[in-house]
Amino acid sequence: MERRTRQRDAIEAAFSKAARPLAVQEAHKLAAKAVPGLGIATVYRNINALVEEGVLEPVELPGESPRYEASGLAHHHHFRCNACEKVFDVPGCPGAMKALVPRGFRLDSHELVLYGRCAQCA
Repeated sequence: MERRTRQRDAIEAAFSKAARPLAVQEAHKLAAKAVPGLGIATVYRNINALVEEGVLEPVELPGESPRYEASGLAHHHHFRCNACEKVFDVPGCPGAMKALVPRGFRLDSHELVLYGRCAQCA
């Protein structure tokens, strides 16, 4: 476990306050408000440590750098705003995914990403 630092606390607080998946740059911008001069390398290092510790997990969207969110959230999907490029959690699941699987195939997991404009950009 990494030692507690102001930088680490600010990075964790950025994810808590945002309550949505954040790109490294977004986490840096938010955490730097609490710790001026915070370096991007420090943010990368701390996010990697938080992933290793199971505090954060990556959110992979096709063709994009990963974003990160709190681990242990209930099953959910994501919405990506095409205007501001922020990603938001979409609670729940439409279900019935097994009905989409071809006969003889076995479904292990699924991902669903919605694209459009968030309420602020709409």
